[in-house]
Amino acid sequence: MGAMTNLLVKDDAATPIEFTLIPVTDSPNPVWRAAVANVPLAAQVRYTVSEETMKNGSIKLSAKLEVPVMETLGASGTSAGYVAPPRVAYVTTVIFTMFADGRSTTQDRANALKMASGLLQGASATTATGVLNQASAGSAFVNSALPITNALVTAVKPN
Repeated sequence: MGAMTNLLVKDDAATPIEFTLIPVTDSPNPVWRAAVANVPLAAQVRYTVSEETMKNGSIKLSAKLEVPVMETLGASGTSAGYVAPPRVAYVTTVIFTMFADGRSTTQDRANALKMASGLLQGASATTATGVLNQASAGSAFVNSALPITNALVTAVKPN
């Protein structure tokens, strides 16, 4: 893997927010983390990439994105006026894993990755459709009717 650099990625909010994921470490696996001001460390977006050689000689390549969601502060506190700070309510995690035979070539893996990425980003029955770039309008994924994108967002399998 080449030198680690910042990674820029946008969310799917109505007005997309761009997150800068900064390199944290490259050992044992590369890790990036957002550094949003006034957000606790545990609530920062995290991205990890790993590689593992399996017993049968195949290679397991994984990329994991963790997106923490904070609790909303309530208006009330104790009689002394204390209000507990917000905490992480839950984390939405996306893991992409590719299993490649030890004999696979760079081109084999690139072809599979591009095809899988296209499906995840909204491939349809029409060429060059979907939400295929980071510059797409806000809510492009949440409003998508494309089969795979919609299935992953709504958690309803296409029929």
